[in-house]
Amino acid sequence: MVNGQTDNQLDNQLGRQTDEQLDNQLGGQTDGRIDGQIDELIDKAHDGIRRGHRRAIARLITRVENDPPAAEKIISALYVDTGQAHIVGVTGPPGSGKSTLVNELAKALRLRDFYVGIIAVDPSSPFTGGALLGDRIRMQDLSGDSGIFIRSMASRGSLGGLAQMTGNVAKVLDAAGFDIVLIETVGAGQAEVDIAGTAHTTIVIEAPGMGDEIQSIKAGILEIADILVVNKADRPGSSNTVKALKMMIHMGMRSHNGREKPPWNVPVLETIAHEGGGVEALTEALQGHRSYLKESGEWQVRERIRSREEIRGLLQSRFMAQFQNAVSEQQQEAMVEAVAERKMDPYTAVAQLFEQL
Repeated sequence: MVNGQTDNQLDNQLGRQTDEQLDNQLGGQTDGRIDGQIDELIDKAHDGIRRGHRRAIARLITRVENDPPAAEKIISALYVDTGQAHIVGVTGPPGSGKSTLVNELAKALRLRDFYVGIIAVDPSSPFTGGALLGDRIRMQDLSGDSGIFIRSMASRGSLGGLAQMTGNVAKVLDAAGFDIVLIETVGAGQAEVDIAGTAHTTIVIEAPGMGDEIQSIKAGILEIADILVVNKADRPGSSNTVKALKMMIHMGMRSHNGREKPPWNVPVLETIAHEGGGVEALTEALQGHRSYLKESGEWQVRERIRSREEIRGLLQSRFMAQFQNAVSEQQQEAMVEAVAERKMDPYTAVAQLFEQL
């Protein structure tokens, strides 16, 4: 659970540094290296993270988002304290009411004494690269609750709606002692299913009258849903949407990461988020799915799958970084030109570039 010193006491612990000073110490070197002076600073911030200090959490998340070398060092230090939080993905098409439902779900979880972290993945600003919609705008009524931490992240063009560093940010909140981390995606699209690789439980939200039954089939959304929610259930056509989704589930259109799922009866729930209607039933379903994951062993199965994919992703990133350092832009472009002009096939081009590593 989150507890410990006040923010003022944390400021003393961190040396009353400004965010800019902290940024300079935690990274910013042109060669991408982190100097030895930050080891002591990370140790101090790490202690703050373990005690749930909001400024330590916010500052380290900023570094995790913006400085890959610092992120590697930070996650390595925090990783031993992770693995306890229930990571919940919330996805669905734009206009289905994801933010409102996340807001109400967080309130319901707090009534049960859970500490809740919220990561809202927003579209990126084309000018600054930052999140277009701030967390305080959409969830202002949660801001006064010390048991809730909200962070907006920019998707930065990630096709699946999840920012690349979202998983690392979730680890920071996990290490800080939050019981449940809600990840709200930028909106359902053809590649939105990447939320299943991050979350233990995936909540898919639909809304009546939006043609979402077809969209769900196209995007593979039903295949990743652990809980289906028809929000805005006070609208005409909601019962038809519920029937359609139940029929699709009954038809057996479900798998997870290419394998059959163990028996979990996916509930189709109706909510009216702006009134709080149906949120209690959703909270019960969420807790029920967590119990199922733990009791069936599926929790650990999903952890292994997530870990395997994370390791592969990091290997790919490291390989590409090594490739960019070893092969000049001019050499790469020369190969591209040769392939485009049919002077060389792409396999030969790759083989020649690979030999330079």
